[in-house]
Amino acid sequence: MERQAREVSVVVQCDLLSVSRSGLYYQPRPIDSQTLSLQRRIDEIYTAYPFYGVRKITAQLRQEGLLVNHKAVARHMQVMGLRVIYPGPNLSKRAQQQSVYPYLLRGLTIERPNQVWGVDITYIRLHAGWMYLFAMLD
Repeated sequence: MERQAREVSVVVQCDLLSVSRSGLYYQPRPIDSQTLSLQRRIDEIYTAYPFYGVRKITAQLRQEGLLVNHKAVARHMQVMGLRVIYPGPNLSKRAQQQSVYPYLLRGLTIERPNQVWGVDITYIRLHAGWMYLFAMLD
């Protein structure tokens, strides 16, 4: 975007780029230091205890002397992209409407490479995010 252009006005440039003029002049406000320190502390608690939810983190912050409610903690966690790790539904129980497939390797003698393959995929939690692990057995 060229604001000092003589050939094409700012209005026409915004129309050509499908950008609103109000977005062109918008100056974002910096985040205050109290909010940043609160978010940093929430992140430290979450990294140490990733199974803590909004209420536990709020209780921990109140224990440390910070006056914050659970709605503010939930909003900060959502902004930072933090989600609680908790056990989900028990998916190892078979649904009754699903059919049971036979084990095809039963009674098969595995004698050579490339005869049978097995794969599995899982994810591992890191401090900076997630890492996927893919294992293939021959």
